[in-house]
Amino acid sequence: MRKTGPYLLRFSLFFLINAMLIFLSCEQTEDNRDYKQEMRDFVIGISEYAKSLHPDFAIIPQNGAELVSSTGEEDGQPHSTYLGAIDGNGQEDLYYGYDRDDKSTPEKTTSYLKSFLEISREAGNVILVTDYCSTHSNMDDSYERNGSDGYISFSADHRELDNIPVYPVKINSENSNHIASLSQVENFLYLINPEQYSDRSGFIEAINSTNYDLVIMDLFFNDGSEFTSEEVDLLRQKENGGTSFIIAYMSIGEAEDYRYYWKDAWNTSQPSWLERENPDWKGNFKVKYWDEEWQNIIFGNEDSYLDKILAAGFDGVYLDIIDAFEFFE
Repeated sequence: MRKTGPYLLRFSLFFLINAMLIFLSCEQTEDNRDYKQEMRDFVIGISEYAKSLHPDFAIIPQNGAELVSSTGEEDGQPHSTYLGAIDGNGQEDLYYGYDRDDKSTPEKTTSYLKSFLEISREAGNVILVTDYCSTHSNMDDSYERNGSDGYISFSADHRELDNIPVYPVKINSENSNHIASLSQVENFLYLINPEQYSDRSGFIEAINSTNYDLVIMDLFFNDGSEFTSEEVDLLRQKENGGTSFIIAYMSIGEAEDYRYYWKDAWNTSQPSWLERENPDWKGNFKVKYWDEEWQNIIFGNEDSYLDKILAAGFDGVYLDIIDAFEFFE
């Protein structure tokens, strides 16, 4: 028999109070989430999966260097599990570009970043620095200072990473070596936006006309099609007869609406893990990177982003937006 009156009122109040407690509990869980550790776990998962299929596959997170410290602080102990899962650290704007392209990064910022990069380097990882500068003297200074630190560097004269710089005429630390591992790399090219090239063969020829040890590029060409394993093999050929190490770029802290995985329905009804658009990069959206649905897009199945990279025969992956934890913190 349906209950009415005071009983129903008491029941309703009981239900409301419990619902509020559950809501507050969920909010507390979210507020107490360790966003740095969630990103570490994500990268570790990517590494374990990739290396189970390709043991020599290189894992290189870009930015978010604080993750190498167990506390995320400069004086924290090295996070051995995370450091063991990665093969290098990429860092932008170490000496140039932090506030504005072609402008020196504040010394305090450089010192702060280097405190973490040194933890990684001392653990045996390779440090790849991209400084954004176009004045020749600044480019020279960037190469010199990074070289003194024991870092491999690239002076990018376009923030869009859409070109092969014409300066220096002879690339920094140029050699004819056959590069079979990240540890052998002495220089690199960061070219993830191929829009200046009208076709794939032109892009491949442009890379082949250089002598870079390592090339960081996108899995996809302008038309959204993937580079094949045969094309990746061609990209390895240096002009002087040596061979290069080819790394694929992959953003894991933001979703990009121009990628194959983007669903039209998300434009009007976003999944729960999709956050707001990055005001600095149109079409890029922050994600709750610890969410299982997002992680399944990134790795672990035949249609995942990482599996496509592995199938194309790349030598490793360059993981971007690692510092997404800052957005949530």
